[in-house]
Amino acid sequence: MKTNSRYFVDVFVTAVAPAIWGSTYFVTTSFLPQGYPLSVAMLRALPAGLLLLLIVRKLPTGIWWGRAFILGALNFSFFWAMLFLSAYRLPGGVAATVGAVQPLIVIALSRLFLGKPIRFLAVIAGLIGMAGVALLVLTPNAALDPIGVAAGLAGAVSMAFGTVLSRHWQPPVSSLTFTSWQLTAGGILLVPVALLLEPALPAPTAANILGIAWLGLIGAAFTYLLWFRGLSRIEPSAAASLGFLSPVVATLLGWLALGQSLTPAQIAGFAMVLASVWLSQRAMMPVRPTRPDASPQPAIHRA
Repeated sequence: MKTNSRYFVDVFVTAVAPAIWGSTYFVTTSFLPQGYPLSVAMLRALPAGLLLLLIVRKLPTGIWWGRAFILGALNFSFFWAMLFLSAYRLPGGVAATVGAVQPLIVIALSRLFLGKPIRFLAVIAGLIGMAGVALLVLTPNAALDPIGVAAGLAGAVSMAFGTVLSRHWQPPVSSLTFTSWQLTAGGILLVPVALLLEPALPAPTAANILGIAWLGLIGAAFTYLLWFRGLSRIEPSAAASLGFLSPVVATLLGWLALGQSLTPAQIAGFAMVLASVWLSQRAMMPVRPTRPDASPQPAIHRA
């Protein structure tokens, strides 16, 4: 069993990934052309995956070809497609709140695929996190669209399956290689979808190139390397709860960079999300084995 200090280092490193993902909305709206979600998702995944493949110079073998494409679809292709569909059909706050159900799905899937016990504290933490996200991003006039809600739930289920299966299928390679396989596979699967469903991208501007570089190199290659490293070291349920940090960072960026205001309800949401993440980590923290007391030694009497 690892010590608590080592565990929290792994949690902190893994948390960097969803924190950076929180910049996606700001970068997308400020640096990228609007109306090309699938093309942007493909450009985010495929170049980053190919770059990592050039670094590791190792392709999947045997059963890992199929697993790489399954995980690439769950973690990237299908997840991003449903995420964008949900975002287009729902107000951002509703989409984020629907997606916040993912940690609870991961808890159930971890029981099914990994045999992990369902901890009551982890479930409570997930519910608190969902409520916190709702306070953070929902507006009073938010409208519900059935297709958008269904897409948001489908995306949450997809990412949850990808999270649990990434832990269940422990690869015989490094996290860097595992990340390169999934990003490349996910990007390849997005190519025909983007070509069929979207018009050609306009000539890129300097801002477009900067935005794609951030989303691909930092928001995909770097963050998913940290994410899959984390999934190999901490429980999927503990990792999934860190996803609540994304709307926190997105709201902070809106406040700092876009001049958006923070309401008392949002401040309460911040507190609830942070409490949720802390409770979830407490629930999943490995227990340090106690050393049994040494048996008392008989006294030696000298004559």
